[in-house]
Amino acid sequence: MRLLLGLAAAVVAAAIASPAPAQAAEPPPPPQLGARPPMGWNSWNKFHCDINEELIRETADAMVSSGLKAAGYQYVNIDDCWAEQNRTADGKLEANHARFPSGIKALADYVHDRGLKLGIYTSAGTLTCQKTMPGGLDHEDVDARTFADWGVDYLKYDNCNNQSRPAIERYTKMGEALKKTGRPILYALCEWGENQPWLWGKDAGAQVWRTTGDISDSWSSMTGILDKQVPLAGYSGPGGWNDPDMLEVGNGKMTTTEYQAHFALWALMNAPLLAGNDLRSMSDTTKKILENKDIIALDQDWAGKQGYRLRDDGDTEVWTKPMSDGSAAVVLFNRGLTAAPMSAITAELGLAKARDYRVRDLWTGAETESTGTLRASVPSHGAAVFRVWPAKFPNAAPLSTLTVQTPDFADAAKPFTATLKLTNDGSTPLVAAQVKLTAPAGWQLDGRADVLVPAVAPGRSWQRSWTVKPITPGGDRVTLTATAAYWTAWGKRSLTADGGAPLVVPPAKGVTPLSKATWLSAENGYGPVERGTSNGESKAGDGHKITIGGVTYDDGLGVHAPSRVRFYLGGGCTAFGASVGHDDEKAKGSVAFRVLGDGKELAATDVMTAGLPARQLAANLAGVQVLDLVVTDGGDTNDSDHADWADATITC
Repeated sequence: MRLLLGLAAAVVAAAIASPAPAQAAEPPPPPQLGARPPMGWNSWNKFHCDINEELIRETADAMVSSGLKAAGYQYVNIDDCWAEQNRTADGKLEANHARFPSGIKALADYVHDRGLKLGIYTSAGTLTCQKTMPGGLDHEDVDARTFADWGVDYLKYDNCNNQSRPAIERYTKMGEALKKTGRPILYALCEWGENQPWLWGKDAGAQVWRTTGDISDSWSSMTGILDKQVPLAGYSGPGGWNDPDMLEVGNGKMTTTEYQAHFALWALMNAPLLAGNDLRSMSDTTKKILENKDIIALDQDWAGKQGYRLRDDGDTEVWTKPMSDGSAAVVLFNRGLTAAPMSAITAELGLAKARDYRVRDLWTGAETESTGTLRASVPSHGAAVFRVWPAKFPNAAPLSTLTVQTPDFADAAKPFTATLKLTNDGSTPLVAAQVKLTAPAGWQLDGRADVLVPAVAPGRSWQRSWTVKPITPGGDRVTLTATAAYWTAWGKRSLTADGGAPLVVPPAKGVTPLSKATWLSAENGYGPVERGTSNGESKAGDGHKITIGGVTYDDGLGVHAPSRVRFYLGGGCTAFGASVGHDDEKAKGSVAFRVLGDGKELAATDVMTAGLPARQLAANLAGVQVLDLVVTDGGDTNDSDHADWADATITC
């Protein structure tokens, strides 16, 4: 092992001593929000107003299972028609009761649990475009705060019913409101390009701005929008992106060849890549287009230079994009009705002069060499896509990732394990890397914080775990910071990453009412979990005295199936007890109760219906780290399923 590390150290020293080529300049630290064009999915193109929470949950699951998440897609965005027609008495938006009965907060939690982000929609007017829900005009602060409280990560802000108020004024006001929340919510202006938002969008606080009206699933719509992007290439870059609207790939009214051209050109232009099809049932052909990592890499290149039309020869066009590693992307685009031979030369692409060039076909992955001319027979309505490198720089720089993996929570009095993972997902081996994990004040690592990593091949990973021990922890979260300096044939690169977990404290000794305890999480079928009262309706604090079978209780938790309330015990408690049943505030409904310790069932009831007396439920908690109180809907729908954990306590 010492010999291996010695060799790696020598390689690192040699890499440092050799100057890197100019194209290998280290990327600057990206801005926190909008550093790269957002990738994800939006409900509008396929579903319009036919949406509900089941669709959104299934789409999030499909984004993970299909491989789209692994390819870089992360936002699950709800478009128009998600809210009630009127605001609440205190002026807030609320989710449509019939189609989103669990509420947006529960949906955001579901999406976040899958490592994804949730987006939402409203309009900078009095009503949204479909007039099914209120707009945000003159309600910017309360709406932004509501979205932040729900855990929303992306806002699409449309332009309907705007009362002819100035666009810059309306959009800036929402941008300021989002900033005041303190939550990083990506802000996408959907102003349709009417007032040239590429000139003022960043100043309004946006990271994305629409440049045209809505796209539709047709060749003429797609190419018409493409033409309007030609003069806008200079207005796009990290932190602020031109948006030619969402993708129609897979919606069925264009050919596979046309969808390939659509996807490649949108990627070349650094457009947000927001799929607009049904992810749950997409074909393998559609999936291959959306998951093409070579083409996604054009869109996500850290330098963020938008591709542009280099040459217009009538029915055929040459588009290109300079890449951060010194290569160039090229799209040979044929608008004609028949196949056409097309070509481009490396000199017009701005590539460094070389004796020969390495060429990769980004649809097939095949690689060839060229002395300076690219040629292809491009099908009607098709696009041939290449990436070209000067041969003196024969390998592309690896697009590597650094992650810090930690538990869901950390006990302020106990050690936990953190894992640092470096992945080479590019095409060039990492020659060597120096990685370091740093613990915050009040915590220490169980070994050397910095480690020398030997070569990592493309597609492979290296990882190392540390035990993180508390000394004098403070605050409500422990955050670990990782850095990596690594070397390739292209010179030095660097990465940083953060990871961490919220701090939790075990319950105090003695008997603790769970209505007074801090929970790790609380999922509820409708409205929030209530402390000391029944579930009530949709708002916090709207419950009533807990009453089961005509008997009133002074304390407990009021929930609505399906529900799960999680508490951290830390292994120091001995007993749980509660009186459980269906609350009398609803005359119908059926529920069942389960007590789980570290995922194992400790106690349960059968189905209990409205009007039945309470049952005593007790469980032995010896050694249990995490307690879950779960209520299910009894096997039918969850209509009126109000449940109580009356006088629920733990003994520690």
